[in-house]
Amino acid sequence: MKRSEMNAIIRDAMQFIDSFHVALPPFAQWTPMDWAAKGAECQEIRDNMLGWDITDYGLGRFSEVGLVLVTIRNGNQNNPAYEKPYAEKLLISQEGQVCPMHFHWKKMEDIINRGGGVLMMQLYNSTPEEALDKVGEVEVVSDGVKLRIPEGTVLELQPGQSVTLTHGMYHAFWAKPGYGPVLIGEVSQCNDDNTDNRFLEEMGRFPAIEEDEAPFRLLCTEYPAVVNK
Repeated sequence: MKRSEMNAIIRDAMQFIDSFHVALPPFAQWTPMDWAAKGAECQEIRDNMLGWDITDYGLGRFSEVGLVLVTIRNGNQNNPAYEKPYAEKLLISQEGQVCPMHFHWKKMEDIINRGGGVLMMQLYNSTPEEALDKVGEVEVVSDGVKLRIPEGTVLELQPGQSVTLTHGMYHAFWAKPGYGPVLIGEVSQCNDDNTDNRFLEEMGRFPAIEEDEAPFRLLCTEYPAVVNK
């Protein structure tokens, strides 16, 4: 992805989130110049990858396969310095754009339609070989109500509705065409995007970036290390 494209996406995302009167943490507003002055007091933000995350899954088709994410809080299962056992994100799904089929080994999560359009969520169980289970019913909880649905069912989540995704449950989601983009909330166990995404089809998690202009905001993978002075 071009840096200019990512800059425009972040600016649009900030306006979209603000339209719901949702305020982001201070670090989501920090510029690269701000980050250059940040020291060890901000190490939790670096280590736990808080902040902006724009991905096309390495496919180069962001408008078709992509997602905007802001990690608001997160623990770290790989670092005992951080005791927090939970995470929270905001995500934005545009019409015509899919978050591809995947599951998590370690993370259970609630995916919530926080507002905007209608969120479409397709669900499958996984087999022991980590393929789609195309014969088994899916047992899932939506807002405290237990559902048993045929494999591959697409749930329609209206604003305010949510679904709980357990370990190993394949899911893909997108904004229902004709209803506008969706602001999505994620509340989960600790998030680890380096090792805890099992995509059904082989793909990356983070984009390659073509630097055609200066970054407006740094991504969560780009924070500078602390320089000892």
